[in-house]
Parts: sequence; C-alpha cells; structure tokens
Amino acid sequence: MTATDPLELLEGVLARRRPDLVVPRRVVRPAAAGQTARASRGPTRGQARASWQRTSRGLYVPGDVDRSVPAQRVVEAAALLAGHSGAVTGWAALAWSGARWSTGRHADGSHRPVPLAVSTFDRRPQPGFAISAERLAPPTIEVVDGVRVTTAARSVAFEMRYAPSLVAALVVADMAAYDDLVSTEELAAYASQLNGWTGVGRLRDALALMDENSWSPQESEARYVWSVNAGLPRPLCNHPVFDLDGRHLGTPDLVDPEAGVVGEYDGGDHLTVARRRSDLRREHAFRSVGLEHVVLVAGMSVEERAGRLRAAYARAQGRDARARRWSTEPPRWWTSTTTVAARRTLVGAERDRLLAYRRAAA
Repeated sequence: MTATDPLELLEGVLARRRPDLVVPRRVVRPAAAGQTARASRGPTRGQARASWQRTSRGLYVPGDVDRSVPAQRVVEAAALLAGHSGAVTGWAALAWSGARWSTGRHADGSHRPVPLAVSTFDRRPQPGFAISAERLAPPTIEVVDGVRVTTAARSVAFEMRYAPSLVAALVVADMAAYDDLVSTEELAAYASQLNGWTGVGRLRDALALMDENSWSPQESEARYVWSVNAGLPRPLCNHPVFDLDGRHLGTPDLVDPEAGVVGEYDGGDHLTVARRRSDLRREHAFRSVGLEHVVLVAGMSVEERAGRLRAAYARAQGRDARARRWSTEPPRWWTSTTTVAARRTLVGAERDRLLAYRRAAA
C-alpha cells in the first residue's frame, strides 16, 4: 500500500474550508500493525519494521508520507483518541480549522508537540504529543472533517494561557481573529468562565489589547510596542485612509488618526525592487496629505522601535492642523472589513477581494 491509497486519505479537507490557504491537500490516517491489510489497511509487522513510519505506539503511516505538515500531525495525534474521550486542542485544533498562522513550530523552526485535551490522564504521553487534563466540557468539543477538536474559543484561550509572554498571547488572539475563527466578544465570553484556571490572568490582559484586524504576527508585535512599550495612544490596525474627496490613499499597518501618524512594518520581503517601489508610493501618498510616516523594520530592538515612534509623534505635533487633508471615515461606497463580524458577512466576490488584498499586503 502507498500513500495514494484512497481508503487512507482525507482529500482536500482544509482546502475545502479555506480555499485561500496553501495547505496540504491530503493526509493519511495512521493504521495499526499486525492486522491483515484487508481488514485495517495497516502494514504487516514486517512492513512496519521495514518501510513504514511509526506515528505513536502501535500506529504507522507509509514511508513516503510527509509527517512535518501540521494537518498530518493533527491526524496522527487524533488517532490516539480513538475509543476515548478528548480532543485535539491549542494550535493544532486551530490549524485543522484553517488558521493560517498556526504552524506548530517554535521560533527556531522545531516542532511544537500537538496538545491533546483528555480531561484525565488516561492517555500516556508520547513523543510529539502533549497531554492536558484540564476540565473539558462537552460543549467545547466539535467534530471538524472527522477529527474531534476543541472549539476555537477554547483552543485560542488554551494557547493564550500557556503563551510564554503577554505579546505572544496577543499574537495568538489576533491571528485567530485574522481567520475569523473567534471574535473579541466570543473570546471574552469564554474567558469569563475560567476563574482560577492556569494563565487566565495573561489571557485577560492580552484580550484587553486584542485587535480583530491585525494581518500578521509582526503587526501585532509592532502595535504592542506602540501602545505598551512606547506608551503611545493605541493605533487602528489596517484601517483605510482616504483623501478629502473620498479617494482611497492606502491601508497602513497602523494609524493614529488623532495624532496623524502612520506606522508600517517592513519585513525582509520589502527589500525587492518592486515592493520597495510600492512602499515609496504609499509613503508619498500619506505624506502628501499631511500624515507623519514611520517605518519599523525586522531586526530593530524594542527600544529602537519605541524611540522611532515617539520621534514620529513629536514631528506630527509640530505640523499645522490646516495641513490635515485625510480622513479615516470611509465613504458610503466602501465595504468595511475591520471586524470579524463584518468579514463573516462577506461572500463570493467580496470575500475573494478581501483575501487577495490581504495576501498582497502581507
């Protein structure tokens, strides 16, 4: 048997739910060794030793399966729950539900374990999987394409509570909202039930800083520096800016409409000639209507970013108020997409346009 055997594949499960994502189009369910291939599609014991990969105790996938992709790792973890209660949770549940930024990797590229919520320790820990025995209420479990996962609110809250820092917890919340998996209101409602749970303080602190319209982890981190480290007024995320005739000038990463300061985060992909040309056109458009423009780039320290932001505010304060020729109030023809609720109402061509714009701007 090979990894192309249709009896062992879940074809396109993620692509169907989120066609805008680049995701593996198939995953292979682990099979037990020692049973006849006709009964279980699993390997014989000899095959398991020779050419199959062991995913956990007693379960295998063919040797040509790429086990590094998040979807495959989720299926392998879910196999441990067969015949038991529990569900995949945390980053893995979010990835299975279509979360673009839930990669299952640490900053150094190494794999994070797949978290399994089981209520009790009736499952033994194994390499690649982490067991959580926290209370697991049935309403927080759902079945998505044949895999039991915790709901988005519980999965996000789990990741936020165990995040290594406040800014990391904030990134989790923002990126779940990016994919419209959970809103601030929904997450707050769930968090209100978690008194006394591990990490709930960090969850609630991050929730107070959450924004439903951040388009990348780097933008969330830049906003944290802006409002927390630099102590400046909280900016709007990816909010469109117009001239006084209602023409769309651009959608900056961050903008403080009161101070007249626009902030952009530039990663390594901004170094290409085409991208740099586009960035300069945007900067000129913002400056031409009286906005102060500041760029934060990858590799800057927190102190350097905070200093650049404070300097931009100081320059903006010296501008003549009569030079203000912009507005953040959308004209009537504009379709707002700054909240989870607004984006969930988009269908067809409207949602396609939003996804294409976000991909181009990322």
